[in-house]
Amino acid sequence: MNTNNIELKLINSACELATSSVCKGCGPFGCIITDLEYNEIATGHNKVTELNDPTAHAEIVAIRNACSKLNTFNLSNCRLFTSCEPCPMCLSAIYWSRIENIVYANTRSDAKNIGFDDEFIYDELKKDIEERKIQLKQIKCEKALESFNLWTEKIDKTEY
Repeated sequence: MNTNNIELKLINSACELATSSVCKGCGPFGCIITDLEYNEIATGHNKVTELNDPTAHAEIVAIRNACSKLNTFNLSNCRLFTSCEPCPMCLSAIYWSRIENIVYANTRSDAKNIGFDDEFIYDELKKDIEERKIQLKQIKCEKALESFNLWTEKIDKTEY
């Protein structure tokens, strides 16, 4: 089977997970993580309403499952197949997990058309901190740098 056929099969499976998610009362999103040879490692579907967790998007669930299965936070040797272009939170998690290959079906415009509009987040991130809807306030204190200094001095730390 050639690469295009394998990827199409996996994206169809991610879309089937999304459909199943809707049938379970959750959002219409599904995700599959594979190794670089396209062997399935983990899956996830949207569980926001099931878990009452706004971070339980399909990609986040799949990343958590893959990390647990592989016993690592580094998924650099993995691919991600998702039913929809990742939102800003999921895209950030994908970057943090070091996945470098994303294949998606629906676009963020498709998601916006059914009520999942993330454009305001993209717009907010372009603004200066002082201009954002959610106000951030820094309070400097003596204890703030203590953990950072300990981390800097720590010899046996696990870098990530």
